[in-house]
Amino acid sequence: MFTGIIETLGSVVEIIQEKENIHLKIASSITNELKIDQSVAHNGICLTVVAIEDAIYTVTAIKETIEKTNIASWKTNDIINLERAMKLGDRLDGHIVQGHVDQIGICKETKEANGSWYFTFEYNKNLQNITIEKGSITINGTSLTVINSKLNEFSVAIIPYTYENTNFKNFKVGTVVNLEFDVIGKYVKRIQDLRI
Repeated sequence: MFTGIIETLGSVVEIIQEKENIHLKIASSITNELKIDQSVAHNGICLTVVAIEDAIYTVTAIKETIEKTNIASWKTNDIINLERAMKLGDRLDGHIVQGHVDQIGICKETKEANGSWYFTFEYNKNLQNITIEKGSITINGTSLTVINSKLNEFSVAIIPYTYENTNFKNFKVGTVVNLEFDVIGKYVKRIQDLRI
């Protein structure tokens, strides 16, 4: 389980295709603190550390992950958001994040607003995920509050700290992101669907 509070950034060093899997070598400032079998969220995708060598660690994405996320489009030198799993007893500063990406979204608009930034994203409504005004959303692993919630679109406001310490500073119109919708909202939606 994660909180959606980004811990640091990492850089993709190497990408290796093996059958239907992708192995990614990642360089980060926290590599020396990681261990084999540990879960780390990469742009919101929970991946298991399978190897560590000096300042670089390796994770593997399988077909299911590749199909539901933007990981297949990652390139060498891409900067990604990283968060280690939450420790039991820690404060939950963001919201409950599983690291299970529901679908991708596309950045429709970026706007600077005198010290903060607004980003608008659209997503495929046919996958039946929903947002609500002032509800939680995870974008590339970052826990944020929804504003301007619509049927297949929403916006978020970013403070300067988040902008500078995540890969939001690299977003532009057309950027494809990973979305994890609020887990409580998903259960409520599922219960509602079963009642019909």
